[in-house]
Amino acid sequence: MLWLCFAVLFCIGIQYLKQGYWGILSLGLIFAVYYYLEDKHFQLTVKWARDIENPPSPDLGKYDDIVTPLYKLLRFRNNELKALKHLSHSVLSAAQALPAAAITLDRNFHIEWCNSLAEKMLGLSYEQDKGYNIFNLVRLPEFFEYAQSGVWNDSFVTHMESDGQFRCLKFDLNQYSEEGILMLCQDITQLEKLRTTQQDFVANVSHEIRTPLTVLIGFLETLQDLPPEALSPEQRKQYETLMHEQAQRMLAIVADLLTLSTLESTQASGGHKLLLAQLIESAGQQAHSLSKGKHKFIFDIDEKLAIHGQQTEISSAISNLMTNAVRYTPADGTITVSWHKDGKGNAIFSVKDTGLGIAKQDIPRLTERFYRVDKSRSRASGGTGLGLAITKHIIIRHNAKLVIDSEINKGSTFSIIFPPDSIINEPNTRSSKKLAVHA
Repeated sequence: MLWLCFAVLFCIGIQYLKQGYWGILSLGLIFAVYYYLEDKHFQLTVKWARDIENPPSPDLGKYDDIVTPLYKLLRFRNNELKALKHLSHSVLSAAQALPAAAITLDRNFHIEWCNSLAEKMLGLSYEQDKGYNIFNLVRLPEFFEYAQSGVWNDSFVTHMESDGQFRCLKFDLNQYSEEGILMLCQDITQLEKLRTTQQDFVANVSHEIRTPLTVLIGFLETLQDLPPEALSPEQRKQYETLMHEQAQRMLAIVADLLTLSTLESTQASGGHKLLLAQLIESAGQQAHSLSKGKHKFIFDIDEKLAIHGQQTEISSAISNLMTNAVRYTPADGTITVSWHKDGKGNAIFSVKDTGLGIAKQDIPRLTERFYRVDKSRSRASGGTGLGLAITKHIIIRHNAKLVIDSEINKGSTFSIIFPPDSIINEPNTRSSKKLAVHA
């Protein structure tokens, strides 16, 4: 307005000096220029208002005092929004990566969001179940009481059927805001199985050691209470022999437990080239000694076939399979030991017997600790119940697998299959040795 006042005074001065229409024409020209500039600034402002993401023109005139602060505030808010979107994306990605089903609920337990594991574990569908009450989907009266109680210091554990399998699930609820509740669900089926296995293991160890220990203590108490002349030298020798056998049994159990613990708690050490023919020959001598001439042994061995492995462990696995065959094969039975390559390039060590055989339902449990199909026969033959468990761990450490084929009253075949990459020496010709021996 001050500028316009000066323009009017200027035009009046021209009119006074020049007379005529010069003052009026000058005033009109000034107003035309003023209108043109104002309209230009206004149009530039309108143009920016239609595309506020881009910076405004530097020539906005008096509108610049309004537009520039607005643009700076808008840019600041956009940067904040981008940071929040990035944070939200990171939080959602982290929630998706949680090793548990995560569900956010409102204070009335209606579903607001869930991760992919919740859809898999609890059968939810985010698009369909959003807004539904969680109690309509997890229909457990105990869970309803737990959630409604509002006391969530302890977890809620239950068993549910999913995809035809019973799973043990653990639920945790946490109030993360006045209106929000976070529900976490974890599948602890394997942990429950491990806990049960550990309990069974402790019980089995106690039972296995208590039996020989009871016998040993009984004999010692008998020898301690009776006067020396009450027992003949033959009886005393018999007692001492039985005590020695029970002590040796306990020592064998402890040794196998230590071996099993070492295999489970350590990484496989670097191996070297192993000619299994030599290890099989050594294990065969032990099997002959255990057999005491009661079985027929047949060996079909590729003497040049070698693998990469740890000698002590592989020797133990071979010995375990051969001694088991002796223990569970009746007198005059035949035990066939073979070591060769199959058509797929695998190296296979197998022990076949004509023993009692194993029922199909027992085969999956044979490698469990202390599991025996015939407990009395195993104890009578000196077995600890840990041989196959040790063998399984050794085989796993060598990237091999154990295959068991058996039929009742027709015998069993235990095979260790080493993959082709375990073989380090492939001869052009196969040199094998077949030998039938009556031990």
